[in-house]
Amino acid sequence: MNTAERQAKIVEMVLEKGSISITEIANLFNISEMTARRDLNELDRQGLVRRVHGGAVANLGRSYEPPFSIRVTKNQAAKQAIGRAAADLIFDGDSIALDVGSTTLEIVPHLKTKRNLTIVTSCLQIANAVVNHLSLEVDARLILTGGIVRPRELSMIGAIAERIYHELHVDKAFIGVGGISLDDGLTEYNFEDTQIKKVLLRTAREKIVVADSSKFGVTAFVSIAPLTAIDCIITDDKVSPEIVEALQQAGIKVVIAHAAPAL
Repeated sequence: MNTAERQAKIVEMVLEKGSISITEIANLFNISEMTARRDLNELDRQGLVRRVHGGAVANLGRSYEPPFSIRVTKNQAAKQAIGRAAADLIFDGDSIALDVGSTTLEIVPHLKTKRNLTIVTSCLQIANAVVNHLSLEVDARLILTGGIVRPRELSMIGAIAERIYHELHVDKAFIGVGGISLDDGLTEYNFEDTQIKKVLLRTAREKIVVADSSKFGVTAFVSIAPLTAIDCIITDDKVSPEIVEALQQAGIKVVIAHAAPAL
């Protein structure tokens, strides 16, 4: 495990438990307490945890958005399964929008068998994945919205990005969210990213949310839309049957993606 992976795991543990001690970190990762202190100092500098005597605590509110580099390491098997299931809904010749997110990113590797796609995105991470994963044989046309780049997220926001999405009417939009609540609907951490998602929900023919089961029951800072604004949710098999039933009763198609068995 390298330093970035270890620090990502530390943040995840702090989020789950509320706090962590230097001794715990040293024992769990078989590192010195000096290295554990350096990790916590760096995470505190990034605003990911709050350093206290002997360790660190969570210091997060509803507007806190874990960095992309942290999110991409969480629930990877579930996200890969969701990406595979999402790709199954895409047909040759489709125009698709891939919203910013660690789950939407996992759709890209499964598009290799598709032909004549038009892919629109406001996410530089996804654009890079399209270039790296999809060869010329796939015949995919990539369109970047442009806009102001959020440094850590590498998403493009602002009037330019919104205008491009206003002018394009894709067949399917795959949308990432910060939280899904039966009461509060779809929510997100960042206001500017939320504005992009709202445009997609207005202009796409089919609106599909991709989210692992950890997003359910979560209400983030900014409202995106009620659940009735979408057509389909793709999630993993850890989502509760009660939530699935409630979504289906609201007229939303629910696709359950099963992770591939470990070899």
